[in-house]
Amino acid sequence: MKNIIIFGAPGSGKGTYSDEIVKRYNMGHISTGDVLRGEIKNGTELGKIAKGYIDQGQLIPDDLMIDILAKVYDSHEEGRGVIFDGFPRTIAQAEALKQMLTQRGHDLGMMIELVVDEQTLMERLLRRAEIEGRADDNEETIRKRFAVYHQKTEPLAQWFEQEGIRHTFTWKGSKELMLEEIFKGIDAEN
Repeated sequence: MKNIIIFGAPGSGKGTYSDEIVKRYNMGHISTGDVLRGEIKNGTELGKIAKGYIDQGQLIPDDLMIDILAKVYDSHEEGRGVIFDGFPRTIAQAEALKQMLTQRGHDLGMMIELVVDEQTLMERLLRRAEIEGRADDNEETIRKRFAVYHQKTEPLAQWFEQEGIRHTFTWKGSKELMLEEIFKGIDAEN
């Protein structure tokens, strides 16, 4: 099974679709948020270093993030494939991930890009904020997250295009229709 990078704006369903793909194909799932929280909670050396950056309100350096991801990636069963959820977010991170995988004789696999219009994304995120009680997910904060995504992360899609692994799936109005298209795309690649 090939590795998969799931890619999209905040609220596009990366976590939701990752869970469905993991279930269907019995893949590993590496969510950078979950990985960081786990490393910090377990008090690992990498977790302590990461916590230092987070506590200072700084982004974790790419090389440290790759070290953490490599450790988690190596713990997964060989040949199962892994979904990278929330990483990479920049071209530098994508290049570092590609290098880390190449060192292991693996490749990036395929990138699944989830394209959803911003109005739908806003509605989803506001609904999620209500359900989960997340005060930080208000309209102003969400708009800032969209701006950061468009400025810093979205250009990465072109990098994946140049790598020949970009597969774009546009919101079809239902999760079931999106999953059907995504599964067809994965089946065609494997």
